Amino acid sequence: MENQSRPARYMGHVLNELGLITMWRSSLDVKLLCAQRFVRLFAYGGSTLILASYLSAMGISDDRIGLFMTLTLVGDVVISFFLTLFADSMGRKAVLSLGSILMAGSGVIFALFGNFWILLAAAVFGVISPSGNEIGPFRAVEESTLAHLTPHELLSDVFAWYSLIGTAGSATGMLVCGWIINSLESIHGWAFIPACRIIFFVYAGVGVVKLIFTLGLSGKVEVQKEEPQEQSSETQPLLTEPVERDVEPTPKKKGLFPSIEKDLWSLVIRLFILFGLDSFASGLASLSWMTYFFKGKFNLPEGELGTIFFTTNIISAVSMLVASSLAKRIGNVKTMVFTHLPSAICLALITVPSSLPLALTFLVLRACSQNMDVAPRSAFLAAALPADKRTAIMGSVNVVKTTAQSMGPLLTGILSRNGHFGVSFIIAGCLKVIYDLGMLFSFAGKEAASRKQVAQDADEETI
Repeated sequence: MENQSRPARYMGHVLNELGLITMWRSSLDVKLLCAQRFVRLFAYGGSTLILASYLSAMGISDDRIGLFMTLTLVGDVVISFFLTLFADSMGRKAVLSLGSILMAGSGVIFALFGNFWILLAAAVFGVISPSGNEIGPFRAVEESTLAHLTPHELLSDVFAWYSLIGTAGSATGMLVCGWIINSLESIHGWAFIPACRIIFFVYAGVGVVKLIFTLGLSGKVEVQKEEPQEQSSETQPLLTEPVERDVEPTPKKKGLFPSIEKDLWSLVIRLFILFGLDSFASGLASLSWMTYFFKGKFNLPEGELGTIFFTTNIISAVSMLVASSLAKRIGNVKTMVFTHLPSAICLALITVPSSLPLALTFLVLRACSQNMDVAPRSAFLAAALPADKRTAIMGSVNVVKTTAQSMGPLLTGILSRNGHFGVSFIIAGCLKVIYDLGMLFSFAGKEAASRKQVAQDADEETI
């Protein structure tokens, strides 16, 4: 009996480390939010694979492609800012539903029209991702909602799977859409541009599916008007102290800073600067430019491109599970930095080799730790920000990130037109290294002190 129970305990430990038990026990709302992220990133991955090549096939120069991506991201900044700022008052379901409708509308316009200015208007005012990453108000609202629905101690597991599912969706979208393009061209004899328009019809359909998932959410995703702050871990962020009541003073939890009123702006400004720097670098070497680079330099068809980036995204997705386990031991900030730093170095080296195998080697090495910082970063923000301001601040952080990211594609387009495409990737890698070091020196020490204090408080309560 003991021999039979030992494997069961090991299996339970493994499932717990991977966060699968947490996800299994999570509410239907959490599962629906994760399902939304999968289908959304599926659409983003497929459209990103062909976006730059599609615009180029219509005779648009590289610098104008960069301008197109920049203006698309600027439009996202405006929409995201207003929708996330008023998400809690408008209703989170309403904001997510509106975003889904905009996504479906953009896909239809891209599928039906070929005029540059019409496409630009649809990209600016709708939801089209030029980077393969999140665009629109979705992520800030969803992450705030997940933090609202999930106990603090389980957040790292939920965010790890939320990020993993998104990466898996993007990978699947790139693989499926790449081979759809190949099939339409090679088997059915379609031209490249009409084949791409089929992908945008799929994009619109995904927007409709996402809308259905959103309408299935319960009223629990909305902000509760009255939340007892002394009892809810949701309303006691890492950086703040419990609100004192007239009845009995509750024991105060130490945060990263002693006073949220005093230090909140300092925290937010540092987040703006560091995340903005990282996002600008991401814009310089966005996924659209990455696929465009490999297709142009090594003459790879869409099917092979889809397979390559499917593989790298799956590697990234699997690596996120390691990040969740690592964050429980060394903290979110150190996990973010120590996993992100190697990927930044590999990013700077991708365009240096003249041979495809060596370039793919750096691409795969980058994928091994590229997204391991995503879940710890989300958990860090969710814990660091006060619950009543979390959605607005996370939305503002995403606006700053998208604003900074929007400048990158234009610069890359100009460099590419002048024969210096690879320089943008080198600059991007170096900027990401600076971001990693800034995060380490700004927050690692404070988070370690907070974790130590929480452990001491737990020991005192046990005694």
